[in-house]
Amino acid sequence: MQWVWVLGSLLALGSLCAGKGQRGLRRKEKESRPDAQAEEQERESLLLKHLQEALELSPFQGPESPTGTSEGEGPWGEEDKEDTPLTPSPSLAPSPTPEDAISYVLGRLTGLDSGLHQLHVRLYTLDARVAELSRGLQLLRKEARDTRETLEALEEAQKQGRRDRGRLEGCLKGLRLGHKCFLLFRDFQAQSAAHAHCGARGGSLAMPADRAQMEGLTRYLKAALAPYNWPVWLGIHDRRAEGLYLFENSQRVSFFAWHRAPLEGGPGAPTPNGPGHPALGPDQPNGREQENCVAQASDDGSWWDHDCERRFYYVCEFPQ
Repeated sequence: MQWVWVLGSLLALGSLCAGKGQRGLRRKEKESRPDAQAEEQERESLLLKHLQEALELSPFQGPESPTGTSEGEGPWGEEDKEDTPLTPSPSLAPSPTPEDAISYVLGRLTGLDSGLHQLHVRLYTLDARVAELSRGLQLLRKEARDTRETLEALEEAQKQGRRDRGRLEGCLKGLRLGHKCFLLFRDFQAQSAAHAHCGARGGSLAMPADRAQMEGLTRYLKAALAPYNWPVWLGIHDRRAEGLYLFENSQRVSFFAWHRAPLEGGPGAPTPNGPGHPALGPDQPNGREQENCVAQASDDGSWWDHDCERRFYYVCEFPQ
């Protein structure tokens, strides 16, 4: 049985040597077929494995052989050992070559170029979308501007319509005097609010320019509010400087109709049994910096200075 194992080993070595002879012939075929190289390495590994098993079962293997060979040496000496091919383990991957590294880098560059191209396509699409949205935004802004201008024109037309209607109403319902029309409003307002209301209706607070207009306005107010005495705001004030009375159009007042207390014993003087007429009072103006606006008494047309925040009736004037 020992010789059988030795014969098997010799046959295995013969097959291995024959494989060496055929290796040169198969080299070109291995280069043309990458998978054949792996198959050849696997075949050689299996063959070497069988040879090792045969040698392990050989009776010549041991710590000391008859020929004095050491452990791990075959009975054929160093020459046979040198002729034994050393094949790499099939489990180890082949080391990469420079050509493989270049191919890897080129593949990565190709992928990056493809990704960059896709980014360019998306950027172009986004740019086109932004341009479209910009055009739409410009159209919306133009429409908004046109709409705002239209609304402003409508508001101005509405204001002008209110002014025209106010002037027409003032001349139809009020007093026509010269080139002006006066209209009384029975609405308690501060002097500034009354001025704004008259302006919104196309006029202003009453500004009698001369004594004839003053007398006509006095008759109108007395007839409208009799038998009572109501103060009515006029468009006269001294807010700019104390004692400097101006109309609302900043023109200086050329005449005055201030209230004066009657002389003692004269008409309207107080009686022993009562305080007398409510119009009796100190000479006007007497409010100094606290009373800067002028109101007209409806019973006798006299002027009184009052605090501008007091709420009285008011009379507007409109141009004819």
